[in-house]
Amino acid sequence: MADIDARAAGSDRLDAAVLKVAAVVVLGAVMAILDSTVVNVALQALTLRFQTSFDTIQWVVTGYLLALATVIPVTGWACDRFGTKRLYLLSIGLFLLGSMLAGMAWSLPSLIAFRVVQGLGGGMLMPAGMTIMTKAAGPRRIGRVMAVLGVPMLLGPICGPILGGYLVDAVSWRWIFYINVPIGAVAFLLGLRLLPRDEPRPADRFDFAGMLMLSPGLALLIFGLSKLPQAGGVGSVGVWLPTVGGLALIIGFVVRAGRTANPLVDLKLFRDKTFRVAMITLSLFVVAFMGAMLVLPTYFLLVRGETALKAGLLLAPQGIGAMLTMPIGGRLADRIGPGKVVLPGLVLILAGASVFTRLGAHTAYPLLLAGLFVMGLGMGATMMPISAAALQTLTERSLARASTTVNIVQQTAGAVGSAFASIVLAGLLAGKFGVPTSQGQLAASALLMNPATHESAAEAAGDAFAWTFVWTLALAALCLVPAFLLPRKPAAPAAEPLPEPVAS
Repeated sequence: MADIDARAAGSDRLDAAVLKVAAVVVLGAVMAILDSTVVNVALQALTLRFQTSFDTIQWVVTGYLLALATVIPVTGWACDRFGTKRLYLLSIGLFLLGSMLAGMAWSLPSLIAFRVVQGLGGGMLMPAGMTIMTKAAGPRRIGRVMAVLGVPMLLGPICGPILGGYLVDAVSWRWIFYINVPIGAVAFLLGLRLLPRDEPRPADRFDFAGMLMLSPGLALLIFGLSKLPQAGGVGSVGVWLPTVGGLALIIGFVVRAGRTANPLVDLKLFRDKTFRVAMITLSLFVVAFMGAMLVLPTYFLLVRGETALKAGLLLAPQGIGAMLTMPIGGRLADRIGPGKVVLPGLVLILAGASVFTRLGAHTAYPLLLAGLFVMGLGMGATMMPISAAALQTLTERSLARASTTVNIVQQTAGAVGSAFASIVLAGLLAGKFGVPTSQGQLAASALLMNPATHESAAEAAGDAFAWTFVWTLALAALCLVPAFLLPRKPAAPAAEPLPEPVAS
């Protein structure tokens, strides 16, 4: 009851009840996000262990992403129908089961199958957790709780390679999955005890037709985009066929959603100007952010010859910068409006990223680390305030569907960003070394490993990375346009009263 009283009084203090909920949700987010980045580091070890090709081993990642994309659209309806607490505990349970089974995998097909189980749980974790946190905090404190949730989202890509490199080198590849078990078990037990119980309520009739269009559509789109770097362009049937098919299904869903009473994803949310502007800003930001996150470690590994562990450590200043500004950014977004926080954050990102547009084979590490730190400062003040802006003006009834929509946008934009940066980098490397686009990174690796050609290859590869960052910097700059339209005032109270949680 104290939580509700504080909320009603407009207090921006995060009381003990909200912090307990945040701790449970952050544990789940840490588990899911760390898992994704840790597995990426282990792909080479898995290739050797199962004696297969890199194209085949990529299904360990692709299978997870496809399961993620398939289940996210149904999360909003499921939150309403079964209750967010039940759904959140179910998602943790599925993720735990998939992690244990993946660690015990006896063959590559079994590992891929168990990663799909992980993805089914992981896809529901973030939207369900975001719904729980925003309900607990209320509209006046969304910025602050979203800042808490943003910590694992920014630190995962940094800590994951460090942890993954250590586990693969010093222990066993199986432990990249087993490490989730203690984290998930603690999150499940704490969730059972601390999360407020919300009773299921009469939900709209489930949109089966919409699910059969949107879930496969997202999966096909993400699959096609994930094949783009490997194929070296859109001309490959393996790229354009699933991409076009996915887009056709998504467009069909959008057209149908405008004519049906209860679509799987409520597109009426986009009638809210703040939500619409925030989604455009978030899309552009995630495309640029995911591209940068992909390019940076590859530069340290490929051009500078660092180990996966050291590459992860070199990215740490970015996480430190984000940790410094994220709590401040969340508090300011609640007090003065997200627009006044996001714009300075974007300026910091542009300033830090500009350092990487002059990358070379021997760029001084202090300069690179300083650029990463400034980028981190900007990211801490940008990513989660944008998401908070999308939810601040919505009613409690809309939160579950809105959280699902935010996560769909993040996943799709992330796939676009990764594919965009990969294909730009591959094309630039291919141009430097006179090979087809699909062989750009392979050619660079071969020349960099040869002592006779290492120096010249490093200079050429460094220049390719620099121009890739020019493109990602341009995308980040585009975020400034919609960011100017984000709210510059504190959120208004919710249009409907928030129900009092029932103690579990």
